[in-house]
Amino acid sequence: MQRDAGGFVFNLILFEPEIPPNTGNVIRLCANTGIGLHLIEPLGFDLDDKRLRRAGLDYREYASVAVHPGLEECLQDLGSPRLFALSTRGGTRYDRVQYRSGDALILGPETRGLPAAVLQSVPPGQRLRIPMREGSRSLNLSNAAAVVAFEAWRQSGFAGGL
Repeated sequence: MQRDAGGFVFNLILFEPEIPPNTGNVIRLCANTGIGLHLIEPLGFDLDDKRLRRAGLDYREYASVAVHPGLEECLQDLGSPRLFALSTRGGTRYDRVQYRSGDALILGPETRGLPAAVLQSVPPGQRLRIPMREGSRSLNLSNAAAVVAFEAWRQSGFAGGL
């Protein structure tokens, strides 16, 4: 995992991502914030997809990206981190929690969100939502990832940032 000068580490998990440009944007986000990225198979694209490369520009080489066959394997590889699930069905606002080094944030596939079983495996206080206007369905995956990632990083004092 990438660690900043203060040893602060977050991990972002994309569960079965489907749209290459979204994952490319998240790769760029992770490269610029020092957050580790974990992709849970099956992926809806090949990691060599030109749309993924275009969205991620040349940031792939600066990001720590790992692919895992399943969520359990990912969490085990991460040492069983405190896990926050981001969902429109979450009950806790993302800015009302105190993030800490080692936390992992998981987001579901673009067209269906996190499966109920995955969401239910996360304690209720760690099922997060981003406020939106009434009648709104959801944010774009990479936008949602950026909102929460920057809040977690902000709480660390933007450790390792300029």
